[in-house]
Amino acid sequence: MTLRVEPSGGACGARVTGIDLSQPLDPETIAEIRKAWLEHHVLAFPDQAIGDDDLERFTLAFGGFGEDPFFAPIPGREHIAAIRREAEETSPIFAENWHADWSFREHPPAGTCLMAVDIPPHGGDTHFANQHLAWDMLPEVRKAELADLIAVHSARLAYSPEGTYAARDKQWSMDIRPGEAAYATQTHPLVPAHPETGRRGFYSTLGYIIGIEGMAQDRAIALLREVQQWQGDEPFVFAQKWEPGMLVMWDNRSVLHRATGGYEGHRRELHRTTIAAWRG
Repeated sequence: MTLRVEPSGGACGARVTGIDLSQPLDPETIAEIRKAWLEHHVLAFPDQAIGDDDLERFTLAFGGFGEDPFFAPIPGREHIAAIRREAEETSPIFAENWHADWSFREHPPAGTCLMAVDIPPHGGDTHFANQHLAWDMLPEVRKAELADLIAVHSARLAYSPEGTYAARDKQWSMDIRPGEAAYATQTHPLVPAHPETGRRGFYSTLGYIIGIEGMAQDRAIALLREVQQWQGDEPFVFAQKWEPGMLVMWDNRSVLHRATGGYEGHRRELHRTTIAAWRG
């Protein structure tokens, strides 16, 4: 089979066909996929008849397993979590705000993989915002103001005992486990160079970013709100539509993502792995 990469025509994203992910990948194919991944940021592999073993093998091929704090893996697995919403669930959509996965870690994951398990007949798109493009399109004067800022990251707003996912009046079907570790902080450049391509872009956004090093908090939050509005502006956004049998991988270092609803009354489940930080 011949690998084919069809760009989405949008701000990022490509559809990859001519490959069977139920089989081990040779080094040449892995290199070809990685090249497409770095170029297009988000890759969708449709029509794959795969299971959890295949998902794990694919993840290992691209850097190994990253850690997933604050929610439990599925039974019998250490590195696969279920992103699940039951048909009757009324709590807010999980991960519906823009974010980069686990940016509050010292070594955040390089990427994330999601495998379709139960796809509703409509809705449930995953939105991606190309942060390299968002940086490139920024006026030069604004770039000079932001280029050297250091962002302070934390999971406290989402996963602390007082965070969003600890709310006692909400019942998520996912196995989310808030904890004291969410109060920890970690710094990263607001606009780092991508560790593999060297291309600069915004990394993460308000929510997991809770401040700017050396900046008064009120000024920092105002700045982050302004940047957040720009980061998710329409020209930078691509909507990935899900299909049964689809696997999607994205570069956590170059895009933001968010979940969407629109499938009320239908069950939705994806199995997720994270790809460990790039070590060169």
